[in-house]
Amino acid sequence: MFDNLSDKLQRVFKNLRGEGKLTAENMEAALREIRVALLEADVHFRVVKQFIEAVKTKAMGEDVLTALSPAQQVVKIVRDELIKTLGSHQSKLRMANEPPTTILIVGLQGSGKTTTTGKLSRWLSKNGHNPLMVSVDVYRPAARKQLAVIARDIKLPIYEGTPEETKPKELVHSAMRDARQTGRDVLLVDTAGRLHIDDQLMQELQELKDDLAPSEILFVADAMTGQDAVKSADEFHKRLGITGIILTKMDGDARGGAALSIRNITGQPLKFVGVGEKFDALEPFHPDRVAQRILGMGDVLSLIDKVQENIDQKDAEEMQRKLMDNEFTLADFRDQMRQIRKLGPLESLLGMMPQIGPMKNLKDVKVDENEITRVVAIIDSMTAKERANHMIINGARRRRIAKGSGTTVQEVNSLLKQYAQARKMMKSITGGGFLGKRLGKLKLPMIQ
Repeated sequence: MFDNLSDKLQRVFKNLRGEGKLTAENMEAALREIRVALLEADVHFRVVKQFIEAVKTKAMGEDVLTALSPAQQVVKIVRDELIKTLGSHQSKLRMANEPPTTILIVGLQGSGKTTTTGKLSRWLSKNGHNPLMVSVDVYRPAARKQLAVIARDIKLPIYEGTPEETKPKELVHSAMRDARQTGRDVLLVDTAGRLHIDDQLMQELQELKDDLAPSEILFVADAMTGQDAVKSADEFHKRLGITGIILTKMDGDARGGAALSIRNITGQPLKFVGVGEKFDALEPFHPDRVAQRILGMGDVLSLIDKVQENIDQKDAEEMQRKLMDNEFTLADFRDQMRQIRKLGPLESLLGMMPQIGPMKNLKDVKVDENEITRVVAIIDSMTAKERANHMIINGARRRRIAKGSGTTVQEVNSLLKQYAQARKMMKSITGGGFLGKRLGKLKLPMIQ
């Protein structure tokens, strides 16, 4: 996400750093390039105007122009303004004083409301809550069936209703009663959508709002639709009073205009973003972390969150002990590959790394996800002794392993070479160095 904007802004800052001295003239030129970059990223023109004016006011001051490293000062100013534009701080879900907390999920048809309801339910479940879902889309039976299928897939409860319950109010009242009786602390209400905003839809949603007094009304929008998503969110807010926004398909939006515009235009925070098709691909929105990613500074905190969520702490500590004691075997290497797969697409993980120095082009690396499958197959074709001691794997053994795993001897050789390099690198990282010390304190597994 934000790839195009990130590349253009980094070029602007590189040019500024190349100037012998920062002047009003080259600062004006940089601001023009930033303006064009934002407009090409499909950021709302009003947001672009405010952003440029704010940066210009701060960047053209005497303190910046005469600073020891003025270009870095400008980067900091742009970063701060990006954070402000995106929402300043993370906006968490509001919970009711007495459960169950009711959350209305609203939006246009096709925006991903139903799938997002499932994703949000899973996220709540993983974060200490006990949610119940209900669909009140009485116009499209397929929508209610879809939510029921999702509920089964993520193994979380749904109130499906009875044949007699044909009105949204009837369904939601029964679901509320069921939530209280079964000790559910959050009720997620997946509402009906339309291809466009109409009075009937808004009246129905307003009646549900008046009846339920929900803690949150979350508008779901497709980030790929850009300013159409912003316009729809603004209209819903004016007529219904939404409390937050969830942008879906952020992983497929290279521009990011909707994310950069929506808070400013609607006045309501972006609370979550969908970053993939899987049910765990929903992330809380952190304005500061996103600003850093846009500027090529990476998002290591989100990477750490992802690792802590998916990797078992005891396994991580045991892996670190093996690395320190030089006991890291091919079986451990295979287990690390499996753990990395839990973290999501590798290209997404690489995108979280700082785009500086030797890692500058990491986001452009194309990862073959099938490589992990091949690695696991090769190691599974080894005997226990071979996995424990790679030094005994001679030519004959390599041919047998290749045949057993459906690969070639060259691929087996390549794996053994990668393993030796990873073992050496991971030993040096965990044994000392800044990153090793930081991760050591956090008790996190290493990722090769």
